[in-house]
Amino acid sequence: MISRRLARGAAPPALRTLAGPHDVLAMRECVERVHVDEAIVRYAVALSAATREHSKVTVGASSRATLGLVQVARAHALLADRDHVLPEDVKAVAVPALAHRLVLQPEMWVRGVGGEDIVTEILGRVPVPRAADLPA
Repeated sequence: MISRRLARGAAPPALRTLAGPHDVLAMRECVERVHVDEAIVRYAVALSAATREHSKVTVGASSRATLGLVQVARAHALLADRDHVLPEDVKAVAVPALAHRLVLQPEMWVRGVGGEDIVTEILGRVPVPRAADLPA
């Protein structure tokens, strides 16, 4: 059965263009117009800093990871039809934006602890900016 399948090969997939280079650049420009308040920036920095200070982490999120977190949060806000980032945007994207960037202590693998667990824990610990800290 495997030999027949390998001999048959596969038809190339039918692909259609969803977005061209100009579309991608336009979307990127839209993300750049999404406002990020200083309180949100401080929150993102605090989340990343907490990964570097965590006892189960050998290498935490870098400054570049923090920048990526803020950019993805901007895109999340844009997809929610907002022109500004809320703490909820940062929280919604923090695990996928940061977890894969962490290098955990070797024994964490044996214990079944992953980067997702660490970021989730940190999200529950780092204070979220209050509405009073954000512009109306």
